[in-house]
Amino acid sequence: MGEKTEFEPGDKAPNNGVYMEVGEASFHTEITDPQQVKLHKGESFPETTNKDRKWKKKTKARVH
Repeated sequence: MGEKTEFEPGDKAPNNGVYMEVGEASFHTEITDPQQVKLHKGESFPETTNKDRKWKKKTKARVH
């Protein structure tokens, strides 16, 4: 099993980084102005804007 990629409020951040809100269907759901937070490993995720959202690590877009 791989590392978990979506997190709920109260979960602990597995690594340092910037995390952003995603919708129920992950990146397929458009969210206008999603929250972003910078967390250090072990810090708790804050509450999301609504109960159907989760946190996901923001990664750089790949350029081919």
